[in-house]
Amino acid sequence: MESIFYIGTESGVITARSRDRENWEIVERGLRDWDVPEVAVVPGRPNRVFAGTRGDGVWMSDDFGKSWAKPCYGKRGPGKVKSLTIDPHDPRRLYAGCEPIDIFVSEDEGRSWKRLDSVWDDPFIATIPYPVKTVEPHVRDVTVDPTDPNILYAALQVGFIIKSTDRGKTWKLLNRNLDCDVHTVVVDPKDRNRILVSTGGHDARRGTAPGRALYVSEDAGESWTPLATNFQEEYAIPLVFDPGDPSRVYSAVANGQPGQWRRRDTGAESTVIRSTDGGRSWEKLEHAIARAYFPEAIVADDAVRGGIYAACRNGDFYGSDDGGDSWRKLPLDLRISDLSSFTLAHA
Repeated sequence: MESIFYIGTESGVITARSRDRENWEIVERGLRDWDVPEVAVVPGRPNRVFAGTRGDGVWMSDDFGKSWAKPCYGKRGPGKVKSLTIDPHDPRRLYAGCEPIDIFVSEDEGRSWKRLDSVWDDPFIATIPYPVKTVEPHVRDVTVDPTDPNILYAALQVGFIIKSTDRGKTWKLLNRNLDCDVHTVVVDPKDRNRILVSTGGHDARRGTAPGRALYVSEDAGESWTPLATNFQEEYAIPLVFDPGDPSRVYSAVANGQPGQWRRRDTGAESTVIRSTDGGRSWEKLEHAIARAYFPEAIVADDAVRGGIYAACRNGDFYGSDDGGDSWRKLPLDLRISDLSSFTLAHA
């Protein structure tokens, strides 16, 4: 069995392959003219991958990233894509979260798109600011409930979470006891009412950092409680349940905001953390990655029990075969300065 990474970067999509999970080879570099914040591979079809670009919508490759085409070329669709989700109930259905805030849905693998205008029905959405003038408020993540395709969660930055129970026709703001910008939303595989989120730990409206890096809701988003309170770090992005053992959850937390990391010698001061009880308690993984670089993405390997990968913003990759107890740096020379995301497939 061959393992394949599809890696979204500021200069396109990189495809890397390995036969033993130890030695990796970069085999393709595509969409080099585009910043690619998100990549998504179709379940059961490792050759078919979608890439969301920051400026030219969604592209697709059917040959492991060798060539790319835009399915909706010449038609109306998303522009600046910040998140891209394949519906686990129907791989033909895609959700694209955009900058500025918009959500588009495609029912035919990206050939045509419909804008979910109902996102703007709540007047709160129009008040969302963003602290960086070169970036507008956007949809950072769209998550589909694994038990019900009608239930969607969308993470807004800088903002909160909105939820739909009718596949995007209407939305509800979920902001009780949660005043942070939200990066990632995951649904507990064992309990659909239990929602975990990673956040930036601060409310831009107040200009302070009152929040925590991780939060949980036990009532499908109606109210929220901080998680991992034994860690002082307030910033997180990756958040993933292990498909082989859903009691295990992985994340990475950091001190301060990305702008601060670049200005200090110690960088992000990041820590990889793990829970073995579904996110109720958390521990630091002592033998993890270099703390100066932030793990932008963590992926659990559904084909190898205990297999997990972490990718840092600077392009460094790490792998573990024992659920994060020990790590090795992978021999991947990406030659990039800004990694956004990656996904794993097997062929």
